[in-house]
Amino acid sequence: MPELPEVETVRRGLHRLIIGRTISKVTHDTGKSFPNSEADVLQFVVGANVTDVRRRAKVLLVDLGTEYTLVIHLKMTGQLVFVGAERFGAGHPTDSLVGELPDRSTRVTIDFQDGTHLYFNDQRKFGWVKLYPTVEVPNINFMQKVGPEPLEDHFTAQTLYDRLQRRKNTTIKAAILDQTVLAGVGNIYADEGLWGACIHPATRVKDVSRDQVNDLWREIREVMTLAIEKGGSSNHTYINAEGKKGSYMDFARAFRREGLGCPRHPETMIEKIKVAGRGTHICPICQVQIR
Repeated sequence: MPELPEVETVRRGLHRLIIGRTISKVTHDTGKSFPNSEADVLQFVVGANVTDVRRRAKVLLVDLGTEYTLVIHLKMTGQLVFVGAERFGAGHPTDSLVGELPDRSTRVTIDFQDGTHLYFNDQRKFGWVKLYPTVEVPNINFMQKVGPEPLEDHFTAQTLYDRLQRRKNTTIKAAILDQTVLAGVGNIYADEGLWGACIHPATRVKDVSRDQVNDLWREIREVMTLAIEKGGSSNHTYINAEGKKGSYMDFARAFRREGLGCPRHPETMIEKIKVAGRGTHICPICQVQIR
């Protein structure tokens, strides 16, 4: 599943390309991917102008005027491909990003009045595009539960410390992967943030000092900001808004570097272990578990 930097990269591409366009038609091949009534689509989507493209955690929000919003979750293999005078593909890197569309993986096609198109492709059919009244979006179950955005100005080290106390008896990695604790952080940036803060991922939250939480807060924000600048991770399933692979993995310090020297201790190899059911990358010198 994409992490926050990958989805933010998609959001920025859509924001640049589809705002101001008017929707003329919507077609779909399965109700699972587009669970909306035909009457609602004809009344609230067709003829609507795209006024904004937002993001909350790993979910995209495409505002249609001021009253309705298309909520889009790419899940594991979703893509968004815009085709016009300019073309870009964002999402799971298959030939659909560059091939003729629609194709066998196209689930939803949004046609704009100016002859351009936005395709939602999804091989595994886990993703979806749902229509909601804009005022109801904050009341969606996911939105009610999801934690704060790590890059917002109001997300402070104290906020992170307070949120972590909800999971004080679990491992620190499991806690920061919990989307109700913190929004948008997945396996890649959890490993990178914990390495940067010199915290062993299996350390229990209750054993992590306040100073370490301060360091973790800073590291999470720094690695996610860098990842957005670099267009996300090419290691996972994401290609950025210009159809190019993200380059963050060129700068990773721990994730997927097993067998390579630690940037702090080149003579010590990064190891891969399992924490919270996930493959986890650590330096055994930098990150010593407190038991």
